[in-house]
Amino acid sequence: MGFFEKIKKGLTKTRQAMENTLLSIFSDFAVADEEFFDELEESLILADLGVETAGKAVEALREQVDFKHLTTTDQIRNELRQILVGMLEVGDAALNIGTRPSVVLVIGVNGVGKTTTIGKLANQLKGEGKNVLLCAGDTFRAAAADQLEIWAGRSGVDIVRQHEGADPASVVFDGISAAKARGTDVILVDTAGRLHNKANLMNELAKISRVIDRELPESDKEVLLVLDGTTGQNGLLQAKQFKEIAGVTGIVLTKLDGTAKGGIVIAIADALQVPVKYIGVGEGIDDLMPFEARSFVEALI
Repeated sequence: MGFFEKIKKGLTKTRQAMENTLLSIFSDFAVADEEFFDELEESLILADLGVETAGKAVEALREQVDFKHLTTTDQIRNELRQILVGMLEVGDAALNIGTRPSVVLVIGVNGVGKTTTIGKLANQLKGEGKNVLLCAGDTFRAAAADQLEIWAGRSGVDIVRQHEGADPASVVFDGISAAKARGTDVILVDTAGRLHNKANLMNELAKISRVIDRELPESDKEVLLVLDGTTGQNGLLQAKQFKEIAGVTGIVLTKLDGTAKGGIVIAIADALQVPVKYIGVGEGIDDLMPFEARSFVEALI
């Protein structure tokens, strides 16, 4: 299955939900009047773009329809696609991992799929010929390191871990030391997912970041926030909180195959002005897809 087909299949629920409403709107289309734009905005809100992002998209469309004198459904639909692509293209969607080693810090609340994302990303990077090391920085959740070790085995990569309750920054230090000794290309760091106490989480992530900056001052570093796509607008709230705490450089949206509200991807990119770097569209080890804005929008509409 090709890249576009996999995304299209993964977004089936969202696309069908949007098509049902868009088909009705465009089939009844006679003129781009206020009723048309109101119905279109409602359709985008139902796909979980959110009120603010949907309103912004429709206002931009209204301006382009007037400016370009667009009159047909195909013209207006294509213009809508261009606007949504523009809202998604807010930065480099590729991982910035040009140094040896580079560090990817993976953050997010418990249950969003952090460990699975790390395992899939490790498998992908290894397939690209990179030497990958996993670092089990979530020492608070029972069996977190065990789960990560299973993924290390599946992906055929090394892992550094300590006992449950160990200092996460200490685990990261050990991981960096091991990476230097082994000539590792990329260190993928799992972290605890506690958001209920932001002060503790902020202190913990800050401590990890200080260790990375001290030990690898010249290395590329990504901070990937993993969000569960099925949580919709709650995911957007989480993203805003984590951006304040952790200096997020990229978003990973998981479980998009299980929701009819995949438009949350657009809402998050637009609201945070942080690029989406990966999307999860299935349970398989190869179902974590590098994000491409145009392919995503074309699969959606």
